[in-house]
Amino acid sequence: MVAIAYTVAFDGVEARLVEVQCSVSPGLPGFAIVGLPDKSVSEARERVKAAFGALSIAMPSRRVTVNLSPADLPKEGSHFDLPIALAVLAALEVVPAEALSQVVSLGELALDGRLSPVAGALPAAMAASEDGRSLLVPKACGPEAAWVGTVPVFAPRHLREAVDHLTDRAPLRRAEPGELAPENRSSDLSEVRGQERARRVIEIAAAGRHHLLMIGAPGASKSMLATRLPGLLPPLSPAEALETSVIQSVAGMLANGGISRTAPFCQPHHTASMAAMVGGGRNARPGQASLAHNGVLFLDELPEFERRVIDALREPIETGEIHVSRANAHIRYPARFLLVAAANPCRCGESADGAPCPRAPRCQSDYLGRISGPMMDRFDLRIDMPQVSYEELALPPSGESSAMVAERVAAARAVQSKRFAAHPNVRVNADAAGRLLEEIAPLDSESRALLALAAERLGLTPRGYHRILRASRTIADLDASEHIRQPHLAEALTYRLPFGRPD
Repeated sequence: MVAIAYTVAFDGVEARLVEVQCSVSPGLPGFAIVGLPDKSVSEARERVKAAFGALSIAMPSRRVTVNLSPADLPKEGSHFDLPIALAVLAALEVVPAEALSQVVSLGELALDGRLSPVAGALPAAMAASEDGRSLLVPKACGPEAAWVGTVPVFAPRHLREAVDHLTDRAPLRRAEPGELAPENRSSDLSEVRGQERARRVIEIAAAGRHHLLMIGAPGASKSMLATRLPGLLPPLSPAEALETSVIQSVAGMLANGGISRTAPFCQPHHTASMAAMVGGGRNARPGQASLAHNGVLFLDELPEFERRVIDALREPIETGEIHVSRANAHIRYPARFLLVAAANPCRCGESADGAPCPRAPRCQSDYLGRISGPMMDRFDLRIDMPQVSYEELALPPSGESSAMVAERVAAARAVQSKRFAAHPNVRVNADAAGRLLEEIAPLDSESRALLALAAERLGLTPRGYHRILRASRTIADLDASEHIRQPHLAEALTYRLPFGRPD
């Protein structure tokens, strides 16, 4: 007899249905798992045997073969334990095969039969919903999977409870969705002293999702401004929250099944590897760029990152996706983020505010030269940040709070949402390109002449030209202006001046 259970394998952040076929046949006793399993899947046989012993179920003295189909899809992770165990039990006629055919299951087995939490319950629930089956996951994963809402989710604590549910001896109750994760509003923009120009550019970046590079002396509040940026962004829409949570689920980062509507904020260290930044690795997982999807990716001390790691972000900046090619798979991760980067003006950090660098000007040119020209061109907004004076530090906070700035950002985002309602792949001004950009950012004759002069003087590339148009459109939106006017364009141009050049 061949019994079939269903589970999923992860292809990037997508869950693909997998048949777990089990055959118990005459022959020498043995337990084989085939179908391109990795080490953790192959070890499932030992965990399954021990869990059966805890349930006083003896393994048959025959040949047990488990096939994971499709056989050419790599199978990774300990979540195959539960479906393998259920398929064997169905082959032994302990669990009804008909009941098992209506369930997608995943979970890691402890040696005593307990079910341990696994990553990926949320995309697994989405796959089960699309296939018209219910979902069986460990107790700790139930609140996370239940967020899908269109699929019955059952969450046993133990293999015995799963068996009792499938045999109708003790049916489980449907799992309830977890609570929304609380918003973190501990950091406020009003705490930043001085830096009025930088506060303004942070607002523009948030309103249109424009990538930002800040160059300034150590202690110039670059990191303070970046960490307060998520508080300026509007709450994620339900669709965006689900997109973000699916990535976090595959990475095993959804705590207590709580989905958050707060934009994510990721700050990888400058020693981050290529796989840590863009995903992949031996057991492929989303990288920091994907975990920042719909949120902020902050790279502090940008020139200290490996150049190839920085340049790997060029593709997702343009496409909103990361493609990782492996020998046996091609993986796609969503990665539409707001990139904020900070750097000192030179390696020693002294070439600012009149403090001469002993190795100037080569120290600065060599240090910032670690950022490639194509990468530098992808920053919509680039500003110099002066050191904050002692007098400004002594003054009480005088700037606007995050809530006040967030209101203007939300209003500008609402205008953009209405503007791009007919374009599902365009959400903010930074996404507009080609003919659409020309339609939303027409210039009058004076503004066009100003932009032409700036393009010649600054040596703008076509990419830089279009990024100035997008930033100008956002500045006009913040000003509640239907058309881009010359002051809007002029302000956008000041954020593209070479570093160290006066406005």
